[in-house]
Amino acid sequence: MYDIRLVKLVSGDMILGKWDQTAGVIKDPAVLQTIPTAQGGMQMLLLPFGYPFDQEFAGEIELKHVLFQYASTPEELKTKYLEATTNLTLSAPGGLGGLGGNVSDFSKFLKK
Repeated sequence: MYDIRLVKLVSGDMILGKWDQTAGVIKDPAVLQTIPTAQGGMQMLLLPFGYPFDQEFAGEIELKHVLFQYASTPEELKTKYLEATTNLTLSAPGGLGGLGGNVSDFSKFLKK
């Protein structure tokens, strides 16, 4: 199984990817973009890090560019990342919805 981690880069981007300590990289990075909702909550969009020029989840980011590593990554977010990068459906219907280019509600993960 992959070691999926959520980190913030020195550029300020929040990314999710496959952590490879041996190689010193995060593989197949996805950027998380927050979008405010009309109801006052937050939604997040999961896109390939190189979007719009790269349409695939590919590439590597060296760990030296990581500013902060979150203590834990929500399992639902890991599942959506794996679904987006593998084109497989891993979650049950009625879950968070697809993140690979779609918007899903992640306000429950944000503290107010």
